[in-house]
Amino acid sequence: MAVIKLTKDNFDQEVMQSDKPVLVDFYADWCGPCKMMGPVVEEISNEETGVKVCKINIDEEIELAQRFGVMSIPTFIAVKGGEIAGKQIGAVPKSTLLGLVK
Repeated sequence: MAVIKLTKDNFDQEVMQSDKPVLVDFYADWCGPCKMMGPVVEEISNEETGVKVCKINIDEEIELAQRFGVMSIPTFIAVKGGEIAGKQIGAVPKSTLLGLVK
């Protein structure tokens, strides 16, 4: 499944009301570690059919970044059943992100 770009308009529908676990990637285009993690996030979205993968550009969606207390990027949040199930900050191995969302 393709990575879904989130905005404040589609966030609740795509993430909080999802019937699948959701991995949310808070990133910025200028962030080096975010660029490093981009291919990893894409891999997860292509390989894991039971997980919805979404991205939020913090420069475009400041309100969402503030809502989730994002102070450093990349920040990854796992949401299951409308609840935050985990949070990971920084560039990490793919296995760490999978562990967060499974």
